[in-house]
Amino acid sequence: MNDRLNARLSALPSLDRLLQEPRVQEAIAAHGRALVVETLRAVLARQRAELRKAASANGSASSSEHLVPRLVEALEASLAAFARPSMRRVFNLTGTVLHTNLGRALLPPEAVQAAARAEAEACNLEFDLEGGGRGERDTHVESLLCRLTGAEAATVVNNNAGAVFLALNTLAHGRDVPVSRGELVEIGGSFRVPEIIAAAGCRLREVGTTNRTHLRDYERVLKERAGKGEGAAAAVLRVHASNYAIVGFTASPTDAELAKLAHAHRVPFVSDLGSGSLVELAKWGLPPEPTPMQALRAGADLVTFSGDKLLGGPQAGIVVGRRRLVERLRRNPLKRALRLDKGRLAALEAVLRLYLDPERLAERLPTLRLLTRKPDEIEALARRLAPAMQGFCGEAFVVEVAKCSSQIGSGSLPVERLPSAALRMKPVSRKDGTRHLQSLVASLRVLPIPVIGRVHANAVWLDLRCLEDEAGFAAQLRKSP
Repeated sequence: MNDRLNARLSALPSLDRLLQEPRVQEAIAAHGRALVVETLRAVLARQRAELRKAASANGSASSSEHLVPRLVEALEASLAAFARPSMRRVFNLTGTVLHTNLGRALLPPEAVQAAARAEAEACNLEFDLEGGGRGERDTHVESLLCRLTGAEAATVVNNNAGAVFLALNTLAHGRDVPVSRGELVEIGGSFRVPEIIAAAGCRLREVGTTNRTHLRDYERVLKERAGKGEGAAAAVLRVHASNYAIVGFTASPTDAELAKLAHAHRVPFVSDLGSGSLVELAKWGLPPEPTPMQALRAGADLVTFSGDKLLGGPQAGIVVGRRRLVERLRRNPLKRALRLDKGRLAALEAVLRLYLDPERLAERLPTLRLLTRKPDEIEALARRLAPAMQGFCGEAFVVEVAKCSSQIGSGSLPVERLPSAALRMKPVSRKDGTRHLQSLVASLRVLPIPVIGRVHANAVWLDLRCLEDEAGFAAQLRKSP
């Protein structure tokens, strides 16, 4: 057995021999010599391990020339897998438009181009072209945010959790912050409002109950510690229930009432809108969502919201409100740690400019375009794609066009649903149905552009609300075995 193993190991071509192969030379030109040599060594090591594992098997040793094509193919496969980007395009057919795990809002071409220019070329990120001195990066979006919201001033950070964190750390570090128990939410990734408040160095004072909180609950906290210096409440925080809903026997003060109470006790009122929209969604037949403009008109001193949810821009946390408070946030050393990079600032500016033309916003902003897509249009798309999907699935599945409901996602309007249409793939046989469903879902994920759907009611569902590249989707179904 040892003689047979040694013969097989001796038959392996050397590294130098493989490096002379024309296809290996092409790989070196594409990927560089160092990576090719390292990968070839790994390929040879795997081959030796396989030979040792099969040492007891019968058979004669293959010749060196016979092994070369197989080893070169293994090299090319390893290099292709290594070269494939980790972050890849996918078809989001989950039925969730702003899917946190799939990148949330899609940027319009204007934003993509602006970000690319900012990243590829020198720019006036923090340079005042008019005065010739150092500038402030917030200026690239502040005037637009103020114009759109009516705020006195604005600043931006990396995300909305960062915006809330910065506001609380600046205004209430070491002091109390009353928040209704019904607003102590958990957002994506298990981040919770109480933990953000604690991390900001503030003390959470829970007021009211889960379903009913009254103005007097806030007032009790503000009064009981009044005059106690650093221990007194330093801000009133309202957290908009953007990712859940409490219905039934409920009560909560209005923004105007909270603002009036906070100002009577000489503390700021901070409103966290989470997914905040810059337009009245009802104009397009969508469920209403509170806007920063409404919160500011009600008396909020600072309003925080996301840039990559309903606003439809890049990941960002936006703070708008009173100038003196925004200036305090800018002076906080944490502002530098949480600031936006030039690419996202450029993208955010481009998205905000689209809002200056509200009549064309729904066709130019991908988030709004997908949310307002007509059910009949989606159903027609499903009927066109059903034959190609049936061919992809084969006889093991029945492909049907079915009505379904999309959701906005990323904590935006959580109980609202949008009528849509889907391709529904049901196993023909109930036997091993779960295994067939898992196999289909896996085969969709390994397509050149992975397809991400959902499994529900013993079927795979592909909600087509977010599918705009019909030709690309259909083509890869036809090419696949």
